Amino acid sequence: MEEMKTLNDYVQVYKEQLVKKDIQKAYHGLMKYMMSLKASSSGVYEGRFSFGNISFGYMDFTYFPFHNEFLRERKLRFGIVLNHEKMRFELWLMGQNAGIQKAYWELLKNSSWNKGKTKMPKYSILEAVLTDTPDFNNLKELTRIIEVQAEYVSEAVLKELERLDLD
Repeated sequence: MEEMKTLNDYVQVYKEQLVKKDIQKAYHGLMKYMMSLKASSSGVYEGRFSFGNISFGYMDFTYFPFHNEFLRERKLRFGIVLNHEKMRFELWLMGQNAGIQKAYWELLKNSSWNKGKTKMPKYSILEAVLTDTPDFNNLKELTRIIEVQAEYVSEAVLKELERLDLD
């Protein structure tokens, strides 16, 4: 049986890793990239979406939200998310609170985006992978891939939401 680690045990490992400087450099590079991705996306989608501030998270998820009037009226927003553990980029549809998320989860749980999911994601209504093999050595191309995929997925989700609105 594995012995229970204490906070001191984890802090010791944390300190050992920080001494190497690799984690700080990787994190700094990723956050710098997220800022440039947000700036680029804000320009590409200007007039179509409004963008919120980057949420840096706890080395689990880093994201920035964006919405249009249709989403805002329904207390919904999209987020372009860097999933640190899986090291991939995702597009999430999120609700303003748990009640909104639950209501839209009920509407969208059988959609193609939630195929195979039996319970609502922790922080979102739906999650779509934009790229699961990001090449951080070619940031210009990575940005292009993310923006093209985000546009494709967000348009499809908006169409689905509009269709549900009419039902």
